[in-house]
Amino acid sequence: MNEVVVISAVRSPFGKFGGALKDFTLPQLGGKVVAEAIRRAKLDPAEVEEVATGVNLPGADRSIARQVLIEAGIPPNRVAYTVDRACCSSLAAITLASRSIRLGDARVAVAGGSENMSKVPYFLTDFRWGHRLGDVTLKDQLVIACPMTGKPRAVQAGEEAVEYGISREEQDRWAVRSHQNWAKAREAGKFQDELMPIEVPQERGAPVLFSEDESPRPDTSLEKLAKLPLIYGSPTVTAGNAPGLNTGASAMVLMSREEAERREKRPLAQLLGWSMASGHPDRIASIPAESARLALEKAGLTIDDMDLIEINEAFAAVPLVSTLIMAGGNKEKAEQIRAKTNVNGGAIAIGHPTGATAARLVMTVMYELRRRRAAAGDNRPYYGLATLCGGIGEAEAVIVKVDGRQ
Repeated sequence: MNEVVVISAVRSPFGKFGGALKDFTLPQLGGKVVAEAIRRAKLDPAEVEEVATGVNLPGADRSIARQVLIEAGIPPNRVAYTVDRACCSSLAAITLASRSIRLGDARVAVAGGSENMSKVPYFLTDFRWGHRLGDVTLKDQLVIACPMTGKPRAVQAGEEAVEYGISREEQDRWAVRSHQNWAKAREAGKFQDELMPIEVPQERGAPVLFSEDESPRPDTSLEKLAKLPLIYGSPTVTAGNAPGLNTGASAMVLMSREEAERREKRPLAQLLGWSMASGHPDRIASIPAESARLALEKAGLTIDDMDLIEINEAFAAVPLVSTLIMAGGNKEKAEQIRAKTNVNGGAIAIGHPTGATAARLVMTVMYELRRRRAAAGDNRPYYGLATLCGGIGEAEAVIVKVDGRQ
């Protein structure tokens, strides 16, 4: 099958809940980022054959990918499809678009995701046929709980943390590390490769240029986090060791290596070893480790072969539990794995717009692999793993390879 390579990868800054991006629709925001990914790939929009967009919370809107395609200026006779696999959605979009390329069904595809958690509406779920005397109940999708077990996600993550012997203090320390790593990466200019500015219209005057993630708090300390209350009855999770409800979009242009060579495009990275995993609906912190295991098996690699790892910080418990499982329960090895995990900060700092996050993980690890390989000046291939949990006991992973052919 065809090798799949990344030609460009970009994301918006991630906005906080009620922040600068709160008024953008999913197609508007996704369209801007897809258009920028095409521009960076030095392609005409008409050359794109397929668009896959991950969305987790579409609100009252529909056919998001189709609207993103049109917003991005891609001809309307091209194919677009929207993917919902909860937080895995944009990686599922990348996987499906990659499958089209591997099978030869598409030569040029764009995949990513778009999410605006500030714009998620309330629902009146029992009003279709009217309502008699009694209270009216509004359904809020942002009270995020498992629809199968009824447990809030924070409870699921906290219970698995306890099961694996990971304390709240460890989770708070990981949260502080996330903000600190983000601050160091920002100071070093490491987000410039993946970020694009977004013009935000104002009620009066010229638009304001939004160019940096809104959620990071570099002044976060262990002492501050220790004072926060537990949420939703979780044994370990607080608002400080979990991400916020964010807004953002991500996109990358994919081609077969053969197509890239024909067009004289120099790829940024190769994608290989895709995997989707599923387990019990309550398994939120451990399931990314299972997805990683499957992806590594498919690629013929081990966790020790990975130079860098991205595990989504849906909660601090997730990377902590998953790295312990990856280490076979060996705490010393788990610390070695954690040292190369989320080295530029994770979702606790950067934010977690659920439909767009997974593609952010892929581009973050890809760009950091490129920087490290260039700094080392060696000829060996560099490998990265991106994995995350999503939905009702689901997870997804992909291996990223950077070598001399990029």
